Amino acid sequence: MSYDIVAWTDGGCRGNPGPGGWGMILVNAASRDALERCGGEANTTNNRMEITAAIMVLRTLKKPGLSVQIRSDSQLLIKAATEWIPGWKKRGWRRKEGELLNAELWQELDRLMATQRTAWHWVKGHAGDPGNERADQLTNQAMDAVQAGRNAEWSNRTRWTGALS
Repeated sequence: MSYDIVAWTDGGCRGNPGPGGWGMILVNAASRDALERCGGEANTTNNRMEITAAIMVLRTLKKPGLSVQIRSDSQLLIKAATEWIPGWKKRGWRRKEGELLNAELWQELDRLMATQRTAWHWVKGHAGDPGNERADQLTNQAMDAVQAGRNAEWSNRTRWTGALS
């Protein structure tokens, strides 16, 4: 299947909780124009940053109804987005076992997914996928900025030269 948008996301944390960052690359499949973004928080968790990266991809898209593939190395993010969210919603945003951590982020992700035709694809982290490697670099850039007390928000427009399939 071809997609209008292909995106890679990553999130990380130094300590858990601790200073964290997220990174994303969003590529228009037709034009190959790309947007790279990152940001972070001083006291967060790895999972919050993984979810935030995906939310930022979907928030960036202003036109509804696009076919979007989000590629992530987070099994938790992929499983939640593709399997678990419907059950959480039925239980009032709770897990069978009780409290759902990061419920407000999962709710926002669910709301944003409904505006696009969102597909998910797991990629193995640190295994040479150019998009995943770049998202990881952006995540580390954001974590470095947070640790140094600088603004972690950064964006850049570029042209994607890597594969999209």
